[in-house]
Amino acid sequence: MKYLARTATGNPLLGDETGYVPLGAVEPDLETVRDALPRAAAGTLGSVASATADPVPAADLSFGAPLASFGKLWGIGLNYAEHAGDLDEERPTEPASFMKPSSALTGPDGPIRLPPRSQSERVTAEAELAVVMGRTCRGVDEGEVSDVIAGFLPVIDMTAEDVLQQNPRFLTRAKSYDTFLVPGAAIAVLEGPLDLDGLSVRTEVNGEVRAENEIRNMLFPPAEIVSFHADAMTLEPGDLFSTGTPGAAPIAPGDEVRAVVESIGSVTAPVTR
Repeated sequence: MKYLARTATGNPLLGDETGYVPLGAVEPDLETVRDALPRAAAGTLGSVASATADPVPAADLSFGAPLASFGKLWGIGLNYAEHAGDLDEERPTEPASFMKPSSALTGPDGPIRLPPRSQSERVTAEAELAVVMGRTCRGVDEGEVSDVIAGFLPVIDMTAEDVLQQNPRFLTRAKSYDTFLVPGAAIAVLEGPLDLDGLSVRTEVNGEVRAENEIRNMLFPPAEIVSFHADAMTLEPGDLFSTGTPGAAPIAPGDEVRAVVESIGSVTAPVTR
């Protein structure tokens, strides 16, 4: 597994299990992580072993978001049958997608800032696997999706559930408060086949597992989600799809939320108001 990331000051990095090096030490012609996404999708991104610099352990680095700015931010609702049942919702027949504004993003360490109680008294946090697009594409078959995906990362998605319950049409508002999307610090770039189906996604609050399920139990797997949306629009490097949560957990100031995607990574953020 390779990882694309940035330092807290915005310097692009390439990493593996040994640590991180400046991206330019491997790919001198690339200036940003976004520049590296097409090569990540094509499988031609260089390796840390070939770098002209020594790797630095992740523990010795301070990370920012992996991209200075993402593209389109898509979310998928009700993508695990069990979660849909928990919400008394019918199983969708196609991906139930929504969009979030870029202002909803916060750094990989948060914090998650809850809205004033006058606006919402019940916010939930949801761990999700996110897909990051690596190449511009339109009309992609499911079998070709791996050629246009740069990689994956864990995200924490938030919902103001009481806002949503007022009216289903308020979904965008319920999902769009500032800091309501926390991306992991590194994009995991696959170097070979990985059985995503066998991996688990887990929502934790204060160290307690609140929801967990395997990607195999998604109603619409990542490849189908990307192909479905590529039929409707041009997808571009840096576009992100949050593929749905196994379950949500109410959060309050002082809590610590963690999203864990097995073999891909984790992201943790404190909750404030």
